[in-house]
Amino acid sequence: MAAGEDTSHILSGLTDQLPDRDPEETAEWVESLDALIREQGTERAQYIMRSLLQRAGAQSVGVPMVTTTDYVNTIPVDQEAPFPGNEEYERRYRAYMRWNAAVMVHRAQRPEIGVGGHISTYAGAATLYEVGFNHFFRGKDAPGGGDQVFFQGHASPGMYARAFMEGRLTEEDLDGFRQEKSRAGHALSSYPHPRLMPDFWEFPTVSMGIGPMNAIYQAQSNRYLHNRGLKDTSDQQVWAFLGDGEMDEPESRGLLQLAANENLDNLNFVINCNLQRLDGPVRGNGKIMQELEAFFRGAGWNVIKVVWGREWDDLLTRDTNGSLVKIMNETPDGDYQTYKAESGGFVREHFFGKDPATKDMVADLTDDQIWNLKRGGHDYRKVYAAYKAATEFKGKPTVILAKTVKGYGLGPHFEGRNATHQMKKLTLDDLKKFRDHLRIPVTDEQLEQDTYRPPYYHPGTDAPEIKYMMERRAALGGSVPERRSKHAEIVLPEAKTYEVAKRGSGKQQAATTMAFVRLLKDLMRDKNFGKHIAPIIPDEARTFGMDAFFPTAKIYNPKGQNYLSVDRDLVLAYKESPAGQLIHPGINEAGAVAAFTAAGTAYATHGVPLVPVYVFYSMFGFQRTGDAFWAAADQMTRGFIIGATAGRTTLTGEGLQHADGHSPLLASTNPAVVTYDPAYGYEMGHIIRDGIERMYGPDSEDRNLMYYLTVYNEPIVQPAEPAELDVEGVIKGIYLLAPAKIDGPRTQILASGVSVPWALEAQRILAEDWSVSADVWSVTSWNELRRDGLAAEEEAFLNPEQPARVPFVTQQLEGATGPVVAVSDYMKAVPDQIRQFVPNEYATLGADGFGFSDTRAAARRYFKNDTHSIVVRALEMLARRGEVDAGAPVKAIEKYKLLNVNAGTTGNTGGEA
Repeated sequence: MAAGEDTSHILSGLTDQLPDRDPEETAEWVESLDALIREQGTERAQYIMRSLLQRAGAQSVGVPMVTTTDYVNTIPVDQEAPFPGNEEYERRYRAYMRWNAAVMVHRAQRPEIGVGGHISTYAGAATLYEVGFNHFFRGKDAPGGGDQVFFQGHASPGMYARAFMEGRLTEEDLDGFRQEKSRAGHALSSYPHPRLMPDFWEFPTVSMGIGPMNAIYQAQSNRYLHNRGLKDTSDQQVWAFLGDGEMDEPESRGLLQLAANENLDNLNFVINCNLQRLDGPVRGNGKIMQELEAFFRGAGWNVIKVVWGREWDDLLTRDTNGSLVKIMNETPDGDYQTYKAESGGFVREHFFGKDPATKDMVADLTDDQIWNLKRGGHDYRKVYAAYKAATEFKGKPTVILAKTVKGYGLGPHFEGRNATHQMKKLTLDDLKKFRDHLRIPVTDEQLEQDTYRPPYYHPGTDAPEIKYMMERRAALGGSVPERRSKHAEIVLPEAKTYEVAKRGSGKQQAATTMAFVRLLKDLMRDKNFGKHIAPIIPDEARTFGMDAFFPTAKIYNPKGQNYLSVDRDLVLAYKESPAGQLIHPGINEAGAVAAFTAAGTAYATHGVPLVPVYVFYSMFGFQRTGDAFWAAADQMTRGFIIGATAGRTTLTGEGLQHADGHSPLLASTNPAVVTYDPAYGYEMGHIIRDGIERMYGPDSEDRNLMYYLTVYNEPIVQPAEPAELDVEGVIKGIYLLAPAKIDGPRTQILASGVSVPWALEAQRILAEDWSVSADVWSVTSWNELRRDGLAAEEEAFLNPEQPARVPFVTQQLEGATGPVVAVSDYMKAVPDQIRQFVPNEYATLGADGFGFSDTRAAARRYFKNDTHSIVVRALEMLARRGEVDAGAPVKAIEKYKLLNVNAGTTGNTGGEA
């Protein structure tokens, strides 16, 4: 260890702080344990040790928790399950796959293409995957429904290489790696991208940390489906393959407690511990496997370490004084990485040479034999024993920490080098050494003919090893990965279900959040459709008025409710149940999006459609978890995202961090998100109906959408649906809400969401105080209007000989005269999205800058997007045109005290703060 460091993070330190007052007695106890292991095996010794620890606790003997074990395999040799496969056959085609994966990336890096790829990750992880493919990963046709496997993103070349061996991909397909448009029809995505390869990949994983998070919630979602009686998922396992460097991501570790709390023993993490990040060692001065063992064990997981291959078994058996294990424990990862970049002689001198006893232990081994002492992640038998133990373990999720070498078998330029992750091609010498190492029947002449196009290798479908490989996959239920989008039929809600949205709120005031909740309640009551809804609320249900769901729909908890609820006598008492419909992740937006993704893809993963409805503080949506929403889009998630307490000025008192003035802009960057900012409940009714029909209706062309609706906490009188409502306008983004009531100089007011009532008030003031005629338009979606406009421009650009299509917003405003004032409770860039498609003079009002704590009226006056600001802006534009008196704007500023934040009157004080 380096100077100043200790081994406290490597060893458990059970005896460090206590004196040994009777070494002779201590030796007798240790000798007794050794004899027990020798005579009755490790399993019996485990039981005795656990019994003693339990008794020690009962007698108040302080024994610290053992968070780490020695740097050896968790499963003793005498407890290893025997390997059931044909290891020679499996070794052969594993070598073919490793060759083809490397050749595919190498060919993609030829000068005229140069799209790169990653060679080393799969080379080091091939055994971890192949043990799974041959013995554990069940396909879609397995009796239990098959497993879900989250593949490590950078290892994707290996999955393509296996698909080539299985006949699912051709050489032409492999040559289309990372050329998705230029080789359309024969293209392979760089990483696991379901949207790009919708029949192949199931889960996107290359956004570091999101794979682990989504795998945990996939395992939870499987149990959710089972406990609600929607599908029997009891025989399905979730596997997540992760890198040890990836475990530095907060998302990789931050949700481990959920898996332990809910006893998700259907979940297995396999962490490929090659000790390297992208640029260098993960814990050069420490030991990442020990760190992760402690972390997972502390989080309540079952931990299995696979450190050493079978070649070490004899050495460890002969290590009677523990000197070899001591060196293993104390050697930092930086040295382990260096050993694999050097030679057998170097390992003899610098590792075994640390102690005369261990140096003597390998005196009879050649340098080559020392070099071939494998790490555990490259040993079929050790990995198989770990996987079998993991799938049979009950009550906890399991993590397998498998030690490997990055770039294994690729030669001295690649193995264990810091730069190996960035290396995308092999030299001719590398190719020859790699071929020899793998025993691939390719000649020197074939390699020398074109160093940029070394041949792929397939022995033919009649080769015994290929027949064996195909038999193994058939026995396990078909190919993996595979994605199927066919699902059980879903009966859409009846028309009467939406009536509550059309009725309005009568004389009562209700925020759009409450209007939405009332509609959701009726959708959940729909006798056919209701069971498909999966509400997801991260601990703000009471704020959003959704506590009404607690006693009826109940909160999902696989363990039920085993305590006496403090509010049990209330009508809206908190109620948990294994069959609960509400997913309640706690204060945990990242987990909520992961739950949303798992539920929103159940139609493909399980063939059971779920419609997740995720409700959250709008500020904590796309700003906080935008990358997770992007992964959800890649996985083709369907569902509703509800940004509640929306807008920059509506959440009085909360201040900067809660004030959302930009989420529609963030949402606009995600092509799968359809964003709406409705003003009224009846608008929401049509939007949600449209969303459900686009996701699951019979005539939809693009089903893989997420509808984002911003809803507000400011109560207003919700009007009933107008008799002649322009429903097409509501869905496409704009409709005429209130035509002008007087004749006079003309202006147009475009408003969205909570600002629509301000626009209507401005219409009244303009007419009464200034004799100005204003039409008010409700803009339900600035984003969709912009997308439509850009699409029209693109069509015109590519079809110059055809009449250009007029954008929808331009069509709607045809004949609408006068300048336009566009207003929302978001920054000006939101309404500014449609400026180029509006033929009129155009001005925007919004809430630019940081939010702050104050009354709604003061905040709106400060940002100048309130009612009187609309009036003044319209007057200024009309004055410049000579249509009103030139002094009108100044008079209006003085009349309404526009520069005084205390003079604002827009909005009320109601609603949750």
